[in-house]
Amino acid sequence: MINYKEKLHPIRALVFDFDGVMTDGSVWVTASGETIRAGNIKDGFAVQYAVRKGYTVAVISGATSASIDNRMRSLGVEQCYTGCADKMAAYERFLATNHLDDSQVLYMGDDLPDYPVMLRAGVGTCPADAAVEIKEAADYVSHCPGGRGAVRDVIEQVMRLHGCWFHDDAVLW
Repeated sequence: MINYKEKLHPIRALVFDFDGVMTDGSVWVTASGETIRAGNIKDGFAVQYAVRKGYTVAVISGATSASIDNRMRSLGVEQCYTGCADKMAAYERFLATNHLDDSQVLYMGDDLPDYPVMLRAGVGTCPADAAVEIKEAADYVSHCPGGRGAVRDVIEQVMRLHGCWFHDDAVLW
């Protein structure tokens, strides 16, 4: 069996579920029906940094919300697949659009709808508070829970391995 760290070498794309991964899974609903989610600023920095360093970053989410699209666009992520009842179909579109194969993709999910993609991606990861079945399927379980640093954890590991995490150019912007 290939070691988790060895599987990170070919990674060029980072794909994340949103609720429970980019957030802690909490969704507040206002009286008008608007949904509000909270993200982690350190996760956000890592996403922005990965995009600036040339990684392809995307979100595949079952939820449909302008807040997801707005948050990801603000971080430089242009590929948001939302409202996905079938995450595998979105994942296959992502691969085709970006001319990638499974071995080049790290996927992070936290619940049962993520299971098929986690098994197919080159590296399947999850936050510390993911569903038991997801933890069992994951190549790596972050020590951080969703919305509390799990995204940063995996991005930083990939970028450190590739030698492009925090060089002097990071302080210029």
